[in-house]
Amino acid sequence: MKKSYLIGALGLALGLAACTSKPEATTATAEQWDNYFVGNILFEDKSPESEGSLIYHSLIPNPEEYISEQARTVLNTLYFSPEDSIVPVNNLHYTIEEMDGISGKGGGDGEVSIYYSTKYVANSFTNNDTAKVFFETRGVLLHELTHAYQLEPQGIGTYGSNRVFWAFIEGVADAVRIANGGFNGEVDRPKGGNYMDGYRTAGYFIVWLRDNKDPDFIRKFNKSALDVVPWSFNGAIKHIFGEAADIDELWKEYQIAVGDIKE
Repeated sequence: MKKSYLIGALGLALGLAACTSKPEATTATAEQWDNYFVGNILFEDKSPESEGSLIYHSLIPNPEEYISEQARTVLNTLYFSPEDSIVPVNNLHYTIEEMDGISGKGGGDGEVSIYYSTKYVANSFTNNDTAKVFFETRGVLLHELTHAYQLEPQGIGTYGSNRVFWAFIEGVADAVRIANGGFNGEVDRPKGGNYMDGYRTAGYFIVWLRDNKDPDFIRKFNKSALDVVPWSFNGAIKHIFGEAADIDELWKEYQIAVGDIKE
């Protein structure tokens, strides 16, 4: 079944205990992924004459190599090792094109497509700030590549039919972006809300759990999509931290820790 996870002006908003033990050092390393087949990267520029295209190529002269590098970053964030049950990507068709919106992912069953708007690139190029455009381009790519490789919740419907499914998908995608420096720290963290809001609201919470409860939390949270059926946020939390853990209690602890609410 074809899926499409869109962000930005297409209508989806941009979106950090029961466990008290000291986090232990993670064992996964980026080197494990050096020879992992991330899929055939098929780059296509559909708007080569556009301003955004010229800016993009000036920043990223070798798109295939750059996309592969970021794909391995995503894989190292989502999985323990190449031996895990990883969503297969045989071909990844990445296009830049003159269109509204920011970026989106479609496809499945090993055939994935991602587009990135050259209009968005040009609009981001305010005051000739190439660093800003590069930062945003990498962040958007991390988000969309997460959609290509992340596991999906089982037994609760689909992205379009179930809010829990949607919140997991978009929360994890922004968590991977946050975990790899794709947002501007506290400046980009939404205040208040709920983990069910997905995107950055859930993403910063997920990264807080990684930083304060378990350094492998993102990997375990992603894997919970296979282990917890039917999937739920609280079911995943209990699976990872034990039956005494509760998602709402952890959310409250997080909100107090970041100063959004008082004890």
